[in-house]
Amino acid sequence: MAAENSSSVTEFILSGLTDQQELQIPLFFLFLGFYMVTVVGNLGLIILIGLNSHLHIPMYFFLFNLSFIDFSFSAAIIPKMLMSFVSKKNIISYAGCMTQLFFFCFFVFSESFILSAMAYDRYVAICNPLVYTVTMSPQVCLLLLSGVYGMGVFGAVAHTGNILFLTFCADNVINHYMCDILPLLELSCNGSYINVLVVVIVVTIGIGVPIVAIFISYGFILSSILHISSTEGRSKAFGTCSSHIIAVSLFFGSGAFMYLKPPSILPLDQGKVSSLFYTIVVPMFNPLIYSLRNKDVKLALKRTLGRISFS
Repeated sequence: MAAENSSSVTEFILSGLTDQQELQIPLFFLFLGFYMVTVVGNLGLIILIGLNSHLHIPMYFFLFNLSFIDFSFSAAIIPKMLMSFVSKKNIISYAGCMTQLFFFCFFVFSESFILSAMAYDRYVAICNPLVYTVTMSPQVCLLLLSGVYGMGVFGAVAHTGNILFLTFCADNVINHYMCDILPLLELSCNGSYINVLVVVIVVTIGIGVPIVAIFISYGFILSSILHISSTEGRSKAFGTCSSHIIAVSLFFGSGAFMYLKPPSILPLDQGKVSSLFYTIVVPMFNPLIYSLRNKDVKLALKRTLGRISFS
């Protein structure tokens, strides 16, 4: 990269989650377990949706892409993180660090906007069920998905481009288990308020716009549910949204806690722990949330397992 020439640092050292030696091996196996659950859960959901035709509807089209994003997100972060527990120096090249940052930002933004697309899908399903098929046509779904990944590219290019303009002079130890925006800003020797302002603006777009869209969607959904006369109808309508509400709360709650608070309130070491939620815990829990609380997914799993045992 051209920007590499402007920096005297050609590689970074990731300090990892903790420097306490007695915790390294237990943490390695703990996060290896998390990663295995994430991979099996998300790949399993992708395969289930692909193999079962009754799941080929907009709701599961977006869930399929959410699982793909979560699987890819964890693959970009956890393998390198695991190395910090078993190696004396977890070294990552400048180019490797910028690449990890790019994909990290891409998948974070994509997840934000796929969750807002799923909220819109639930709004149409509950508030306008008679025109659901027309409103959520394959063309509309593909358009929404292109917007999701388009915003992912925007976030990745904006953040990575911002960091590429920084110079790293002597210190090359990143106080994190991955190449994240705030630790890199702290490490640079020519970072200015403009760089911080870019981060704030881009993060506000990445978190703010989807949150507003989700709140508006759920405002209409809540209004529609309250107009349903039967308790059973209300319960069924709310049940179709509950998994999504849990996923949204976990992801945006941890993300906002990390990025939308001043460093004085949330020191970087505590930020590392906070970032564990949206980089590791959320991708692991999403498939569990959507499968354990979803009758269609349970039915698809039984049918698929039945076919395997029969064959």
